[in-house]
Amino acid sequence: MPKVTETEILKVNQVRRGFAKAQGELLVLDDVSLTLHDGEIVGLLGRSGCGKSSLLRIIAGLIQPTGGDVTYRGQPVKGPADGVAMVFQTFALFPWLTVLDNVEAGLEALGTPPAERRKRALAAIDLIGLDGFENAYPRELSGGMRQRVGFARALVVDPTLLLMDEPFSALDVLTAETLRTDLLDLWNDGRLPIKSILIVTHNIEEAVFMCDRILVLSSNPGRIIAEIKVPFAHPRNRLDPAFRQLVDDIYAKMTARLQPISNRSNPGLELGSRLNPVSTNLMAGLLETLAAAPYNGRADMPDIAAQLHLEIDDLFPVAEVLHYLGFAEMKEGDITLTTLGLAFAEHGVQQRKQVFAQQLLRLVPLAARIKSVLQERPGQRAPRARFQQELEDYLSDEAAEETIDAIIRWGRYAEIFSYDDKREIFSLEDIAS
Repeated sequence: MPKVTETEILKVNQVRRGFAKAQGELLVLDDVSLTLHDGEIVGLLGRSGCGKSSLLRIIAGLIQPTGGDVTYRGQPVKGPADGVAMVFQTFALFPWLTVLDNVEAGLEALGTPPAERRKRALAAIDLIGLDGFENAYPRELSGGMRQRVGFARALVVDPTLLLMDEPFSALDVLTAETLRTDLLDLWNDGRLPIKSILIVTHNIEEAVFMCDRILVLSSNPGRIIAEIKVPFAHPRNRLDPAFRQLVDDIYAKMTARLQPISNRSNPGLELGSRLNPVSTNLMAGLLETLAAAPYNGRADMPDIAAQLHLEIDDLFPVAEVLHYLGFAEMKEGDITLTTLGLAFAEHGVQQRKQVFAQQLLRLVPLAARIKSVLQERPGQRAPRARFQQELEDYLSDEAAEETIDAIIRWGRYAEIFSYDDKREIFSLEDIAS
């Protein structure tokens, strides 16, 4: 493991990022503080929507915080800083340029002389394992090779700090694993110019596999709720019981904020709560899987994620909705079906719909509001915009739209209202004709 020194590379001090809304400020990030030192890889771990990518862009100087400050090597970050490079989730290559030209592009923007650009670009291409493909175009490359071009383009400027925004998430499992291992080998062999790496991820195993420290962010708004030191030397063994235990502990920390199901008088959802448009088929599928052997109603979340080939952003939204609807409970890294959840798995189609409708109206305020409004109106109809605008007082436009989409999906399944997508109208009757 690289030796961590006390040389400070980056300091984030009480950073906030918010947007003005009718119901006060919508906070994306709140009171975020962290420090990066020379010789360490630090992970920002959290679910989609927790603000981790926004934080990375604030650190890179691409956007400004609404509160707090960021310093890089003792100097305030007011815009893109020399010595900071970024690798994005999407490859973001110029399709009309060759690999070599893509890697040179950043140096050209910096005014580097042509001969020096070519020399440094070829060295970066060789380092990242793309020699032989200098004259290839992006369309000729696989996803993994295109992301290697992204790494070479970041490394060619000899950065001190490398920022990575979910750089492996767009790749297949085997390609991502190869690229992670190659990057770690270069880092541990001291062959990279960088002094520190900050990586955003939603993959818990990836964070434990790569990082020296992991910062866990909560959602709505994003706050650092835990800092975890990873004690394992490289190379790391994913099957080591200590490795698996740390993964399990992090799952537990990320589910700790959910309210116990026993307190159903306040399930944690409000009218302005953000909802993820999870498919009812996925909910039913997870309930059926958990109810059957070998789980028999209770499973370790890392185990069920591995069994179903799901990552945190795939599993957590489904499990969380089941939690809020009273079908399951997430606690200390485990997911356990309630009596209602076990019964749901055994019910037929119509019984499932009836139980789902009952829970939806009782525990999701927005669903109850829509049905109430429809019942009060003479025509028993209301436009989507009426509810979406109300949500936009609390949520971002994108989050409000996703929340309405979730309610439409669940309300249709439960048969508590109908929705005409063409006219964007809710009703208590089928208005498709």
